[in-house]
This record gives sequence, C-alpha cells and structure tokens, in this order.
Amino acid sequence: MTSASDSSDRRYPAQHHSILDDVVGIGSGVFAASLGLYLLHSAGVVTGGTAGLSLLLAYATPVPFGVLFMVVNLPFFVLAVRQRGWNFTIRTVISVAAVSALTPLHPAMLGTLAENPVYGAVAGNLLAGIGLLILFRHHASLGGFNIMALIIQDRWGWRAGYVQMALDVIIVAASFSVTSPMNVLLSAIGAVVMNLVIALNHRPGRYLGF
Repeated sequence: MTSASDSSDRRYPAQHHSILDDVVGIGSGVFAASLGLYLLHSAGVVTGGTAGLSLLLAYATPVPFGVLFMVVNLPFFVLAVRQRGWNFTIRTVISVAAVSALTPLHPAMLGTLAENPVYGAVAGNLLAGIGLLILFRHHASLGGFNIMALIIQDRWGWRAGYVQMALDVIIVAASFSVTSPMNVLLSAIGAVVMNLVIALNHRPGRYLGF
C-alpha cells in the first residue's frame, strides 16, 4: 500500500537549490543564528556546540565572540573537508565568518539589552535553531558539533538534533565556571529547545532539496 508521502515524493522529486536559493537561504540562516546568539549573550546564558564554547570563552576573556567563534571552528573545518567535501566546507566557512562579522551589528542596531534571562534563553535558542535548520538545508552549518552531528546522521541515521543535544551537555555543564546555577539551568533548557527544532525538522529522507 502506497502512503500519501510516498506518492508526493514521486510527484515532486528532489531538486537542486539554485544559486539564488542558496544565497538567500544561507544569508537568512546566518542572520537568524547570529541574532539568536546575541540574545543569548545579552541574557548571560550559553548554548551548546562551538557557539556555546565561544560564548563561554567570551565571558571569561576580553577576546570578542566573533574572533573566538572563528578560531574555535578551525579544527572542525579539516574534519568537514574529509567527511563531507569541499562544497559543504566552503559554505560552512562562509557561514561561520558571516556570523562572526555580524557580531557587532546587533548591539549597534539594538543597543544594550537588559532582557529577561528566561526570554533570552528560549528566544535566542529558537532563533539559533531555526538558523541552523536553514543552513543544514542549504548544505552548510556553523561548524563544530554541527559537522559531527551531520556526519553521524549521514553514517548511522541518528537524528542530528539528538546527537548534538548529547554533545551540548558538556558545554552547558562547563558554564558552571562562568555563570550562576540558574543561568546554567536556563542554558540547558535553551539548548534542548534549539536541538528539538533541529531533531523534529531535519530527519534523514524528510527534506529532499539539496
């Protein structure tokens, strides 16, 4: 018996994104993710992955987040070349560089925010998750754990969001060293929110565009 989804897949086969699709998609994903990271930073909470690690280092050192985010991702670019090829790696490098470049834009446009930490944790991670989802669907990422999660999903079929959620536990636990226990709890809740966005919307075989 043929399901409705199978019939739909045959009527609308997978199609390559056009160059314009990728430019608009990657640009949108980068903007959403960078705005989400700004909200997290303003609220004093962290998230997972190399973005979370970079936020931790930004709290503990005078080095700007954008610089740290680019440097922390450098070793993962080598892994990306080996496991997912140059096309994915180049798009990822561009995305990471763009997020780093946008770091000063949001405070310049929005000013210093004294936001509620609960709102910052949830809204920031929702935006970051949506941004990552868009990037994944345009064959890009924000490096780091994103790359590892996608490789594991491709190889073993484990959902990237759940894989990344497990890896993010380490980063959130490390935030005890730079922020309050309440903010650590909010960081953990926010990281779950972000990874659920990815896990529920980016499954093997669900999205056919590439």
